Amino acid sequence: MPRVTSLPQIVRNVLRRCYDWTIHWADTSQGLTALFLIAVAESSFFPIPPDVLLIAIVTANSTRWLQAAAICSAGSFIGAAIGYSIGYGLMTTVGEPIVSFYGAEHHWDRFVSLADAWGSWFLAAASFTPIPFKVATIASGAIEMPFASFLTISLLGRATRFFLVATLIRSLGPTVRHALENHFDLAALLFFALFVGGFLALRLF
Repeated sequence: MPRVTSLPQIVRNVLRRCYDWTIHWADTSQGLTALFLIAVAESSFFPIPPDVLLIAIVTANSTRWLQAAAICSAGSFIGAAIGYSIGYGLMTTVGEPIVSFYGAEHHWDRFVSLADAWGSWFLAAASFTPIPFKVATIASGAIEMPFASFLTISLLGRATRFFLVATLIRSLGPTVRHALENHFDLAALLFFALFVGGFLALRLF
């Protein structure tokens, strides 16, 4: 039976270095600060989800699972408010370049229509799926979703996601790191499949 397709060696080397660097950094005192900053940025413009560092931190030190999940949730909450502000008052100068970066400019009207039609349900779904959350926060500002409702849904949705991830990683313990070490190519392929799938799903709207 053929093996799972391997990553090109150069790609594998780059990913492996990133993985080793992240694991090493996650075990330092700066790990939680970086997690917070990435969570803020990811909810408004940054492409890499904070789950990657969250998993690394909890894997490296399971006693920090609660603290890490709380910090990640707080950062994402603040970033969501920034994303909303971009959609609400800075769409032309800031929002449109972000939308274009993700290749969604031709689908933006449809995306906003869905946000307007489904409202809170749409935002809640975006909190859990691979669809870039920052586009959902910007769209929420563009349709002028009630700010209090937006903040509540964003906090509940993202906190549920991050606490769930941290709880699962804490429960599995060293098994996660061992699996990543022994099946690195497969883990990387799955991660990028989800990552790319989020952008493809965004284009389908």
